[in-house]
Amino acid sequence: MQDFFKENKKYLQTKLGDLIKKERLKTNKSISLLSAEIGLTKSILADTEKGIKDPQLSTLWRLAQGLNVPLSDLIEELEKELGKHFSLIEQ
Repeated sequence: MQDFFKENKKYLQTKLGDLIKKERLKTNKSISLLSAEIGLTKSILADTEKGIKDPQLSTLWRLAQGLNVPLSDLIEELEKELGKHFSLIEQ
């Protein structure tokens, strides 16, 4: 059960990171610029984009604002990417 959670959490983090990077590139902002604009270290932003970090809700909120995208749109896009059967709970 723990392996299921770990694997799916990693998948979630990777998809979220890919989505954030895609949105950042749409705005033509570098990691340095975006991190400075939202008050986040470059390493945390880079690790989030790589799927290494599991960001807090407040971090996601700041990222969404810095990308000029509603947080709800990021979550909706993430849900589409993950698919309707994605879960962190083994059933």
